[in-house]
Amino acid sequence: MKPVVSLVDIGVRYKRKGSVFRRSSYYQALESVNLEIFPGETLGVLGKNGAGKSTLLRVLAGILRPDQGQVINNGHSVSLLALQAGFDPVLNGHENAILSGMLQGLTRKEVTSRVDEIRDYADIGEFFDEPIRTYSTGMRARLGFAIATITRPDVLLIDEVLGVGDQEFREKSEQTLTAKIQSGQSVVLVTHSLAQTRHLCDRVVRLEGGSVYPVHDL
Repeated sequence: MKPVVSLVDIGVRYKRKGSVFRRSSYYQALESVNLEIFPGETLGVLGKNGAGKSTLLRVLAGILRPDQGQVINNGHSVSLLALQAGFDPVLNGHENAILSGMLQGLTRKEVTSRVDEIRDYADIGEFFDEPIRTYSTGMRARLGFAIATITRPDVLLIDEVLGVGDQEFREKSEQTLTAKIQSGQSVVLVTHSLAQTRHLCDRVVRLEGGSVYPVHDL
């Protein structure tokens, strides 16, 4: 089966802050990463904070250009759902919903026709018409997931969003994700929850020290 997205020998490094007296002014976030995402699979990504998980998703999404290696994507759409990604803090929830939907390939008319659906799913009340900068982390997650319900990229990347919000929202978002998985959409899920990984994922990898390792037993 041909992968929808492939990473070949990917390397990403960041400049250290205050690096004048350090031996190296850079640290390696990803090093020689090779990874393939296949049609219809759900890939779980585990790793400690700082292991490179968010960097990996940004490379897969095409947001971050790697310092070495190649991202192979033959015209497949990839969307990143993360707490800090894609929202303009000055715009309100309504405006961000339209902007995000258009960035994910929908027309303004298509998004506008489904704004009420997004509002109802997010369930954040009057905050839907307030600037994003006034939102809590949970509200951002609710809005982001609500927008994801109306779009269908070839690959959906989810960065630790399922663990945010109250129990009711977590259950609702997991049900939505399960429906997307069952419909054959490719999903890459970054999570700290082993239970979610066991329940939702076909395959699991672990990021450690910027490198990817397969996980066979959870």
